Amino acid sequence: MVEALLFAVSRPMTTAALQKRLPAGADARQALRKLEDFYRDRGVNLVRIGSAWAFRSSPDLGFLMTEERVSRRKLSKAAMETLAVVAYHQPVTCAEIEDIRGVSSSRSTLGRLVETGWVGFGARRDAPGRPATYIVTQAFLDHFGLADLADLPDLEELRSAGLVQRLSG
Repeated sequence: MVEALLFAVSRPMTTAALQKRLPAGADARQALRKLEDFYRDRGVNLVRIGSAWAFRSSPDLGFLMTEERVSRRKLSKAAMETLAVVAYHQPVTCAEIEDIRGVSSSRSTLGRLVETGWVGFGARRDAPGRPATYIVTQAFLDHFGLADLADLPDLEELRSAGLVQRLSG
């Protein structure tokens, strides 16, 4: 009965609370000792938490309780623009990205793209300061269903899809 009570409740129960639910003559303390011994080397252990008792997963099986979740976050407009610049102009430096976009880029934007695995580091430029270059990765191609960069839509395809405005010349 003590075992059933402890499995059924959502919070640890004190010995006194258990005793109140048992029939006359039953000994909650003795039942707890027997259950503690019985569950000692099992996947579930009976443990004392302060003055109460509860069943918990065995500490040596904690690795089974971890759950990995993939969090999906939308990329900001700046990140999408930066990703497009890298994809179409790679290998490209941070300064070139800023020049093409026409605005200062936050290092965190590129950092986020590197963190997602879609952008990686290319060779350093043979220029003063030897700036790092950025390139898209295999993960980028895989995510967007591209065999290679030649599969990226060209300017006319982007215009016909309404994604690029005609520039006045």
